[in-house]
Amino acid sequence: QIATYLISGVFRNNQSFFKWYGGFYRKALKSFKHFFVQNESSKELLKSIDFTNVTVSGDTRFDRVVAILERDNSLDFIAQFKNNQTTIVIGSSWPKDEELLVNYINSTNHKVKFIIAPHNIKPEQISNLQSQITKKVVLFSEMKGKSLSDFNVFIIDTIGILTKIYSYADIAYVGGGFGNPGVHNILEPAAHSKPVIFGPIFHQFIEADGLLKAGGAMTIKNVSTFIKTIEHLLKDKKYCNEMGKKAGAYINNYGGAVTHILKYIANML
Repeated sequence: QIATYLISGVFRNNQSFFKWYGGFYRKALKSFKHFFVQNESSKELLKSIDFTNVTVSGDTRFDRVVAILERDNSLDFIAQFKNNQTTIVIGSSWPKDEELLVNYINSTNHKVKFIIAPHNIKPEQISNLQSQITKKVVLFSEMKGKSLSDFNVFIIDTIGILTKIYSYADIAYVGGGFGNPGVHNILEPAAHSKPVIFGPIFHQFIEADGLLKAGGAMTIKNVSTFIKTIEHLLKDKKYCNEMGKKAGAYINNYGGAVTHILKYIANML
């Protein structure tokens, strides 16, 4: 008899709740006193199976990333590496992402620096990634005593600082979009008003679709589209900056879900 709420819920028409055989699953939904869902389509789907105790409140993750901007995101060693040069931050990359990236890193003639924060930081994977890059590479674990501004590529073989690193990006590439389940957290770089690029597998993530529609992100399918996208952003600084502003605006527009939900629950008690 404890009141139970679903927060930041997302429903899709291919789920069992909405199938002819979904009676058992629909019964389970009756456990919830109220549904706080992310979008209008989720509300309509629940309504189609006679659940009207639903409020469209948005995604509480937006509140978390908006809060990122209120803290100190400075990292002296990243500033030293960047050295006021154009920097592309590659976050949560997988080998399939890195196949695209390494080729570009090795061949580009642009005066640009790269920071790579792989999803998997096992020593053998970091070593393999490093061995593929022909430009000067420094690892986070080996940076002490080195003049970081002399390097072209910084591999972050640690965890917990990627969110802050995004604040130094001029362009952010978020990995995972070439595998299952799909692209990783794109909200963090967007919160820093950075233009975001990701791979083709993103359709389970409504924020990815929303960011694309808002003009704050671009998706790629292969090496050629990756190169075309990066070259466009590097050559057209005005377009790149506008895209970043649109990404930041998208995040700010969807903040406030936590306050809305807590106020609604307080009124129910």
